[in-house]
Formats: sequence, structure tokens, C-alpha cells
Amino acid sequence: MSQYGAEVVWERGGQDFAGGHYSRAHRWRFDGGLEVAASASPQIVPLPFSDAAAVDPEEAFVASLASCHMLFFLSLAASRGWCVERYRDAAVGTLSKDADGRLAMTEVVLRPEVSFAGRQPTPTDIADLHQRAHEQCFIANSVKALVRLEPQRM
Repeated sequence: MSQYGAEVVWERGGQDFAGGHYSRAHRWRFDGGLEVAASASPQIVPLPFSDAAAVDPEEAFVASLASCHMLFFLSLAASRGWCVERYRDAAVGTLSKDADGRLAMTEVVLRPEVSFAGRQPTPTDIADLHQRAHEQCFIANSVKALVRLEPQRM
């Protein structure tokens, strides 16, 4: 078993907290020393009480799914002797009401584009790599939202 942590830090400052007029901007700190500006999404909490330049939890959710899939894909490709030259994924998550009427990330679409150097895998090989990566991605295995794959050609 492994454990992973992140520190989330927010401070009120002189803002009107009880009146709801406070910034949702905060910081995420990770064990390697990285600190990331975070905020509620401006689509959820209007400006100026959110920070459009910061990462919001919804974006981080989508990025973690896309990143997990990519890391497994790269590992699988390397183990089969294919050299991935570039990997890009313009992933998109949809926040909408779930079957119980609650807001949830109901779908994430991964759209990976992959180019290879040297020996080229067939389209069937690439589809198999994506399917195996999807099955092994423990982040995707941890969520109830539909995670769809739509591999793109470079």
C-alpha cells in the first residue's frame, strides 16, 4: 500500500468571510517542494472571488486521469520496443448532474495524440496500448465518471 499527500493552504486575510466575499484562491503544496496556485473554478465561483489563472480541482481531476493514462501508455510502449517521440492529450472533463441530481464530473474524454520514432506500431497495436493503459490506470479505476478514450492521429 502507498500513501500520497498534498497540503492545501488558504488564509482569510481581511476578507468578509461571513458575508461570502472572500477569495477562493489557495495553494497546493506537494512533497517534492512544488507549490501550485489553486482556486475554485471561475465557472463555479465568479471572479473576483476565484482566480482564473490558477488550477482548479476540476482541471486537476482531468489532468490526473490524462497523466495516469499517459504514464502507463509510455511504459507499455517502451516494454514492447516502440519509441514514443511525442505524446499530447487535450483531455476534457464534463461537469453536469449525475443520476442522483448532484453535480459531478460525469465524463472525461482523453484525446491522446502519439507519434513514434523508428519502428512504427500498427493502428491495432496502438489501440491495444491505449486499452491496456486504460485498464491499468489506477486513477481511472478509482472514479465512477465515465472515462472515454478517443486517440487522435498526429
